[in-house]
This record gives sequence, structure tokens and C-alpha cells, in this order.
Amino acid sequence: MQTIDIQNLKANDIIRKCVHCGFCLATCPTYQLLGNELDSPRGRIYLIKSALENNESSAESLQHLDRCLTCRACETTCPSGVEYGHLLDIGRALIEGKRPLWQKASRFVVRKFLTTPVLFNTVGFLFRHSKIKTPIIKPKKIKAKVLLLGGCVQPTLAPNINHSVKNILAMLGYKAEETPQKQCCGAIDQHLGANDEALQKIKKNIDAWHSFEVIISSASGCGVMVKDYPSLFNESDPYHQKAQAVSEKTQDIAEFLVDKDLSVLKTVNKKVTYHSPCTMQHGQQLGGLVESILEQLGYEPSIVADSHLCCGSAGTYSIFQPKLSQQLKINKLQNLQASNPEMIVTANIGCLMHLQKGTKAPVKHWIELLGN
Repeated sequence: MQTIDIQNLKANDIIRKCVHCGFCLATCPTYQLLGNELDSPRGRIYLIKSALENNESSAESLQHLDRCLTCRACETTCPSGVEYGHLLDIGRALIEGKRPLWQKASRFVVRKFLTTPVLFNTVGFLFRHSKIKTPIIKPKKIKAKVLLLGGCVQPTLAPNINHSVKNILAMLGYKAEETPQKQCCGAIDQHLGANDEALQKIKKNIDAWHSFEVIISSASGCGVMVKDYPSLFNESDPYHQKAQAVSEKTQDIAEFLVDKDLSVLKTVNKKVTYHSPCTMQHGQQLGGLVESILEQLGYEPSIVADSHLCCGSAGTYSIFQPKLSQQLKINKLQNLQASNPEMIVTANIGCLMHLQKGTKAPVKHWIELLGN
């Protein structure tokens, strides 16, 4: 059976779980802004179902799918366990042929630029958000070695994040080996319709990472992608079991630290507000985890209205859907700044860079509070 047939069967299984209750409408950011049923998870499921039934799909159908942030807030709300994020990837691939040539070209340029260090670094350093200001710390006694996912853009835009992570791990007795910048998790390719290229990268990653006992991500977008690796392979594929092993070893830095003794870490006495990325609270279902660690360390993160809604970054969404992205950012910052925090902290490089463009308040990765 061909891969496309297996993917179609998988899509049909997901669609059958949907009972059309409409609970997802209340948590869908694009439906809240546009009020169009086709810009909601339920409406998009209808479009994907129609495409699977070989009905004529248009460029307009693709536009409704493109407007989805893949925030997966609907998955958190859904009482039936519909795996909407996986379904959307299949649906977009089905209708990808309807995309105009100019869109294909622009998406190709963006994904190659972001995932090719020799290209990105020539320009990316001009937009650098944070510099490394503290010395490198080496572990006095090594308990274990872990793999740190460096990311495609994070080492250039905010090198202090990975620096802070490695120093914190060193203080706790762990040696971190950072992946090279060229070793992309595959998310950008996957979400921009280059599924074959994404799979090539993912297989190389699996082969390179499987020997590590612990894999740590400090960018929640990368973390959810790696945890989703098994869903990209059929169970008969030899890589499915390997992908499962890599997925199970992968932890967000908050997951890794939550049961550790953090008394050795220094903290910055600031009034902070925490923005929980969608890839953290919905994709990885880790809502409240970072807040609990911050509270343990003496912070009191402010309560944020509509904290379940996306900030509008969503990977490359802010590039291809600027109007919707901008409105979501304005709404999010209004809620984040309601308590007049000295600093906004988050757990994903995309959210960090996106929010910083709309506020004078410093926006940092929450881990940077502990690594200085």
C-alpha cells in the first residue's frame, strides 16, 4: 500500500473522531477574529474531508488551511481527542497542488533561508536579540551527558538562551552536547509543504540522536516537533520504532528541571509575566509547568487573560499571514502587559522575537532568569 493511501486512512480515522460539537470554536484564534466557520477547526476538517473524497478543492480552500496557526488549542479543548494537528498536515499536503507558483517560490525561499545557516547567519545577526554576557560554566562533577537541541535560528538570534541552558545544566552536574545549527528538527519544512525534505532531515536526526539517553529542547516549537516524530512514519516503517525512542527521550528544559534541586541557581528579582507558547501548553500539554518552576524559585507570574490563545508567531505564520499575526500580537501584548511587568518571559524563540517587536518591555526566555 502506498504511503499516500496510508496517510488517507489515518486522516479518515482522525476525522471519524470529530463529533462536530463545536467546542473548538471557542478556543480557535482565527475563528475568534474572522467569525468564519471555514476558519475554524471544524470548518477545516470539513474541507479536508471533502478533499479526501476527491471533491474539487480550490485555492480558497488552501487559504483557509493556511490561516490555521497550528496552535492546537482545539486539541486541548476537544472532548473526543481529535488529532487536529496531524490531520492538518495531511490536508495541506492533499491540496498543496492548488498553490500558485509565486506562493510556492516564496515559501521555498523562506524555508531555505531559515534552515541554511550559511544564508541565515549573514543577515540574522543584524536582528540579534540577546548577547552572551556571562562566562561558560563547566560541571565540577559530571552525572550524565545530555543532548541539547540548538535550533536553526536560536543560536544566531538569541545565543544567550542555549548558553544559559548549558550553564544551568553544568551547575546541576550535567554536560550538554549541543546539536549543530544545520541539524534542523524539520518543523519548518513540514509546515511549509516540503514533507519529503522534512523526512530526510528527521531520519538523519533520529540516526544521530538515538544513542543519547536524554534529549533537551529549549524551544518548545522544536520540542513538539521531535515528540511528534512517530506520527510521521507508518508502523511498518523501520524508522517508526526509532522515532518512538527519540520522542520518548525528548524533554523540554522545564520537564528536565522540574524535579531537580534548583537551590544552586541564582535568580533575578523582577516582576514577570509568562507567555505560554502554544507548542508548550497545547502541543506538548505542559501548561502550568514553567509557572510552577518560577513560583518555586520565588517569582509570582501574573495571571494572563486568554492565556490559551496564540500570540500570532506560529513559526513562519507571521511572514505569510502578517495581518492576522499582527492582530493576535496586539491582543496578546495587551493581556501580558495588563499587570505592568518589568519583563515578559516565554519558552519559544519565535514567540520571543514576535512579541519583542510590539513592546518596549524586555522579552526573554524564562531560562535566562536562572542562567545569569
